[in-house]
Amino acid sequence: MCKGLSYLPSSCLEKAKGMRVKLSHLAEIHHKQKVQDGKILQDLETLLGSKIGLQAFRGFLRSEFSEENLEFWLACEDYRVSPSNMQKTKASSIYNQFINPDAPLEVNLDAETREALLSVMDSPCADTFNLAQQRIYSLMAKDSFPRFLRSHHCAEAIKAY
Repeated sequence: MCKGLSYLPSSCLEKAKGMRVKLSHLAEIHHKQKVQDGKILQDLETLLGSKIGLQAFRGFLRSEFSEENLEFWLACEDYRVSPSNMQKTKASSIYNQFINPDAPLEVNLDAETREALLSVMDSPCADTFNLAQQRIYSLMAKDSFPRFLRSHHCAEAIKAY
């Protein structure tokens, strides 16, 4: 039968107290991390900056057959940090994949934005896609993101934390 803690050697009791303090500290850190991770779903910008959030949002968009907006936004982010010697090639790829009326992943942009992009495709610069990217971001923020927050994809992402 158990005789209680008083029968344990004092060295064991000291180690147990130390372990309790460490476990308490780890539990506190874990709780803070969960709270911080929960904020990932607070807004679209924070979500896109999170690997888990981005994966969940991509899965949701894929289920709605509207992943092209996210893929365009990510391609623009990649383009923005590309070396200048790669910009023309990447700009052409982005245009052909997302902007061109026959593009396989055509995004929903107004004619004025499309024309503006077409006019600068010969000499693209780091901010070539800024306006188009902002329009698509706004579309995702107003349309896709609120639906995502109500989806099972969002609930699964929250459980993953």
